[in-house]
Amino acid sequence: MPFISDKLEQYIEENSSREPLYLSELRREAYIHLLQPRMLSGHLQGRLLKMLVALFRPRNILELGTYSGYSTLCLAEGLEATAPSPQAKVYTIEVCDEMEDFIRNNFAKSAYSKRIELLIGHAEELIPSLLKEVLFDFVYIDANKRHYLHYYHLLIEALPPGALILADNTLWDGKVIEVPTPTDSQTQGILSFNQTVAQDPRVETVLLPLRDGLTLMRKVE
Repeated sequence: MPFISDKLEQYIEENSSREPLYLSELRREAYIHLLQPRMLSGHLQGRLLKMLVALFRPRNILELGTYSGYSTLCLAEGLEATAPSPQAKVYTIEVCDEMEDFIRNNFAKSAYSKRIELLIGHAEELIPSLLKEVLFDFVYIDANKRHYLHYYHLLIEALPPGALILADNTLWDGKVIEVPTPTDSQTQGILSFNQTVAQDPRVETVLLPLRDGLTLMRKVE
């Protein structure tokens, strides 16, 4: 469900900071080799992720759902530019082990590979032990839509006050304003997540109509 025309989107991109060459090459590779290339964040959202990291200056970032590694590299770019500690990293979790070679090859082509830790496995299984080892104050959720609410419940109490959580695809092609079918567990998952975070007093929430919907949540003091 397009929210703006292709022509207007092109204008927006032309009037935003340029996408680095290695990311445009990654995007081309994704469209050649991957089955669902539209899943990657893309130029505009990638520049927003980089800017948010640069503004927020997180200690460590947790990303759920690596896919091509495009968004990971945008997060790492922001971290490299402004991180308060040289040890600050992006820890990114990808469930599909068949993507690992593609992801690692793209990380190796960038200047930010030392800022990235790739973990292969189910996020809901890896999150608890990871939270015991690393302090995260910036989280980007772009994994299984059915499990968004579960991820949120695993994370929220472990994050420090002021932590920023981003969740992608929270408009879900506009299906959020329709009645989902009983078998549409992905739409049901997004609806449950959106309703929960909007009503949770532990976070301030804004749902932005960027691409397929991007929700920003700040854990209150």
